[in-house]
Amino acid sequence: MLNQIFDKVRDGERLSLADGLELFESNDLLTIGMMAEHVRWKKHPKPVVSYIIDRNINYTNVCVTECTFCAFYAKVGDDKKSYTLSNDELGRKIQETIDLGGSRILLQGGLNPELGLDYYEDTFRFIKSNYKIWLHALSPEEVVFIAEQSGLKTREVIKRLIDAGLDSIPGGGAEILVDSVRDKIAPKKCTSDEWLGVMYEAQKLGLKTTATMMFGHVEDYQDRLQHMIVVRELQDITGGFTAFIPWTFQPRNTELAENHDNLREKSSAFDYLKTLAISRLMVDNVDSIQVSWVTQGLKIAQIGLRFGADDFGSLMIEENVVSAAGTKHFSGFSLSHITRAIKSAGFEPVQRYI
Repeated sequence: MLNQIFDKVRDGERLSLADGLELFESNDLLTIGMMAEHVRWKKHPKPVVSYIIDRNINYTNVCVTECTFCAFYAKVGDDKKSYTLSNDELGRKIQETIDLGGSRILLQGGLNPELGLDYYEDTFRFIKSNYKIWLHALSPEEVVFIAEQSGLKTREVIKRLIDAGLDSIPGGGAEILVDSVRDKIAPKKCTSDEWLGVMYEAQKLGLKTTATMMFGHVEDYQDRLQHMIVVRELQDITGGFTAFIPWTFQPRNTELAENHDNLREKSSAFDYLKTLAISRLMVDNVDSIQVSWVTQGLKIAQIGLRFGADDFGSLMIEENVVSAAGTKHFSGFSLSHITRAIKSAGFEPVQRYI
């Protein structure tokens, strides 16, 4: 069966759900990786790997969704743990980013009911009027919540945010875009259709976005493939996704792992590399596949560059959500670590700016 699938890949044919299941059920990791690398070189024939210098700023950790896989959030009223950054604090973090050669901030936070649409408009205007920085901000989940809080349609919210300075939308909050899975791990979160709907509206309004997939928890292979397929289907319509970023559930300090003995260990590097490669094969119309060195470490990320990935992601000057779950791969890393890792994997590092 792998030979037949490889023939389809060589011929540029789109893989089906059944093809994806065959790949997931195979233990021939190297052949799957070879297929993905074949696609990678067709899309990106030059031996370069891109990266970006940016900062992941979590403007608030107050969140009402209480996702079982999250170790970062604070409940409303938890004065000891909760925070919302002031403009002065945001400005300091942004200036530090610029001073380190950064060109973008990724601004995301919890669903804080004390923050209305005017807060986001004022914050965006403050950022854009004071700093020359690309604003990659607010996951679809946050946009849905802001719309519900303000009584507006998501399209109107996105338009107002664009007017205030929004440049692009990150793909956070996707987890697995299958509602039966979402009901188990984050029952208060927006539905798959709502997540996809925000991306559709944003892309129709001219914004570029990314898509993520958090796997290695209660989902099965078919769920992962369904996630890839719905992203692929929306991309057929809009062409607005610039990258697909699969990453593994980080179990430490999470309610989800505490309630499931089999989830207390991280997903294996084998599973990560297989899923990364299958992502490249299934999500055939998104230009870039990004490794997750923050969750996997530099060594596995280097191998991932031979399993279909062409982008190394961010230097990650700051990261709070994954680190709250006990993952510290990024601690102490500098730009030289990133560029050296790319070079030693046989590629030329090229900085991107958005």
